[in-house]
Amino acid sequence: MEIGQKVKVRRVRDRVPKNMVDTIRQNPVGTIADFKVLDGSTVGIVIRFNNNFSTWFFPDEVEAVS
Repeated sequence: MEIGQKVKVRRVRDRVPKNMVDTIRQNPVGTIADFKVLDGSTVGIVIRFNNNFSTWFFPDEVEAVS
């Protein structure tokens, strides 16, 4: 995956508030905006959605959109 690539959120873990989960479920497709080092061995993926909302996800939570 690379910056600028379109991805779809497959699932959301508990770290995101319910109102954000509802927003993501309504439109789960966004663009990779950046990467975030989480604990020294895991890299999170920062996704920006159409409404300029962005948050990070674990790699297993997203999939590439063709």
